[in-house]
Amino acid sequence: MWSNSKLLAIASFLIVITGFSFLWFGLNQAPPVQPSPLPIPVVQNSPVASSSAQLGITGERIVVSRVVDGDTIELVDGKTVRFVGMDTPETVDPRRPVGCFGKEASNETKSLLSGKEVILQKDVSETDKYKRLLRYVFLPLENGQILFMNDYLVREGFAKVKAYPPDTKYNEQFKQAEKEARENNRGLWGKCGN
Repeated sequence: MWSNSKLLAIASFLIVITGFSFLWFGLNQAPPVQPSPLPIPVVQNSPVASSSAQLGITGERIVVSRVVDGDTIELVDGKTVRFVGMDTPETVDPRRPVGCFGKEASNETKSLLSGKEVILQKDVSETDKYKRLLRYVFLPLENGQILFMNDYLVREGFAKVKAYPPDTKYNEQFKQAEKEARENNRGLWGKCGN
C-alpha cells in the first residue's frame, strides 16, 4: 500500500509538472492568427459627394418607392416629395413638351434614389399647391458621406436654381452650385444652349 507521504509526493510532483506544462505551453504559444481585413468594395458609378457633401444631417428617414422625374419622388408611405430650391427640366407634365436634358435628370435621380433610404429635411413650408411635401433630400452613401441631392443636381447641371420663398435656406449655396455648373458647361448648360 502507498503511504500518505508517497501519495503526497506523487501528487506534488504531478501538480508541479502540470503547472510547468501550463506555463511552458502558455509562454510558447504561437501568436493568435489575425483575420485579414476584408477588401473594401468599390462602388462603380457612385457619385462623389465632395462638393455636395453634408455632415450631421437630421430629418425624417424614409425609403423612396419611385422617382417621378428629376425633382420629384414618391415615398413608401405614398407621399410625394418635391425637391426645394431647384427645378429639373420637365418630363411628365402632359401640358408641356419634354425639356432639354429632362430625361437625363430623371434618369440620374432614378439611378441614385430608387429603392434607397433618404433623409428629408423641411425648410418652412410643409407642402406646395399640389399637396407635395417640400423637402431637401439627402442620400447616405456607402462611403459614409451624405449626398445633398438638391445641390448635387444643380452642381452637375441636371437642374437650375428656382427659389420658392419662404423656403430659401440653401438658396445662396444653390446659386454658387449653378454658377459652377454653367462655368464648366455641365449637363444642361453644355447641351441645351442656355
